[in-house]
Amino acid sequence: MLVFILRRLAQALVVMLTVAFIAFMLFQYVGDPVNNLLGQDATPEQREQLRKDLGLDQSFMVQFAHFAGNAAQGEFGVSLKQGRKVSALIAERFPATLELSATAAVIALVFGIPLGVYAALRRGSFGSQLLMTLSLLGVALPTFLIGILLILIFAVQLAWLPSYGRGEVVMLGAWSTGLLTGDGLRHLLLPGVTLAVFQLTLIMRIVRAEMLEVLRADYIKFARARGLSDRTIYFGHALKNTLVPVITITGLQLGSLIAFAIITETVFQWPGMGLLFIQAVQFADIPVMAAYLCLISLIFVVINLVVDLLYFAVDPRLRVSGGAH
Repeated sequence: MLVFILRRLAQALVVMLTVAFIAFMLFQYVGDPVNNLLGQDATPEQREQLRKDLGLDQSFMVQFAHFAGNAAQGEFGVSLKQGRKVSALIAERFPATLELSATAAVIALVFGIPLGVYAALRRGSFGSQLLMTLSLLGVALPTFLIGILLILIFAVQLAWLPSYGRGEVVMLGAWSTGLLTGDGLRHLLLPGVTLAVFQLTLIMRIVRAEMLEVLRADYIKFARARGLSDRTIYFGHALKNTLVPVITITGLQLGSLIAFAIITETVFQWPGMGLLFIQAVQFADIPVMAAYLCLISLIFVVINLVVDLLYFAVDPRLRVSGGAH
């Protein structure tokens, strides 16, 4: 187990350095932040002085080395737009993004797994066919369109829920949350559902497919021959083995929820990291963009490591094969 963890950590370090290098290289071509800061009327001397103050007059490798060294210490420089530490900006926005992503993940799991089981056990019924048809819509419709439709129905026409912002939040130390206020929960509902729709339908379809596959296995036929009840077979044996591949999908999708919350945060003007990234792209704020992508990469790396460890805990065959090495 220790060798496995060390190997994964070494791979994670290589991945993080590669992502940081590619991101920093690509962001050199998104625009000149000096123009955005000074405007068109600045003199060449002013431009040159600002470029020197920001360290942009140095070579790419020197800039990247400074960035990587600071990033290893949790510092990503200063935002070229806001003039504040990038780490402080991310610390302010991360609770909102994590809250939105966690809410979407809970919605997707709470509804996706039971609906997938139902669609598998009632295959061919009207309810199962209706769920599969609706799941195709959930997979096919783009997230921004789902968000706009929900805003149109529940915020504009019915006026039940707010359509933008995070609402009232409370501070728990340095952490802000809207889960403890009624207004915060009302603001969270529409973006949370919007972000969860694709994940919910994906999990439902995967659970259904895996459940149908497991139900055709020999040990399920043997369990029926022993006279076990359908409830014991379905939920005591089949569902447990169905959830093994779902662990991987759920873990990766949690990272995707955080990474791709950009669209949902933009539609609902949710003050999270995704909206911060969009604003940074518009301003060519390279430190913010690079820090965002590095943080998302770190989240994916950590989630992958956790998923691998869960596999060791759930599937004894992996522990046996791991011990053989």
